[in-house]
Amino acid sequence: MTDSSHSGTLRTRRTSPYSTKEKIARVLWGLVQATLFRCSFHNWFAVRRALLRLFGARMHDSANVRRTVLIECPWNLSIGAESSIGDRAILYCLGPVTIGARVTISQGAHLCAGTHDSRRASMPLLRPPITIADDAWIAADAFVGPKVQVGAGAVLGARGVALHNLDPWMIYLGNPAVSVRSREFERF
Repeated sequence: MTDSSHSGTLRTRRTSPYSTKEKIARVLWGLVQATLFRCSFHNWFAVRRALLRLFGARMHDSANVRRTVLIECPWNLSIGAESSIGDRAILYCLGPVTIGARVTISQGAHLCAGTHDSRRASMPLLRPPITIADDAWIAADAFVGPKVQVGAGAVLGARGVALHNLDPWMIYLGNPAVSVRSREFERF
């Protein structure tokens, strides 16, 4: 027996949230990412920066992106000086993703600037921004959700899940991420 009480309300026509221009750009970027970007030598950071800039990304000349990084909609991406994006990271830039200076996004980390409005039957796409401030570190396999602001110097530990803003110079662990202590440096 099936529950049909919601069947009438769930049948809504869904239209694409992407313009024709954006659809074409996504296809072209997908081809470039799967070939030239992905097949570049591991230390050809300048080539990958050039390819990303060709598709609208804003990147400092000292920013490094590994060849196995997956990037959606690079025209919504900005990366600051001396920042590094590790192997197999996912930058899902449906909305603006801003990565500051000296930021480390470790291998397998996932920044997701896209979600859906579950309060509406049509589930429209939402594109809230993500901001990672200077000197932050998103550790291996961590997840940063839509609309999250990671404060300067904050650390999201391995496999941590940030669904809310992270305060500056604090270390967060877990799912959901909770603050465990302040980030302090040894004096030499």
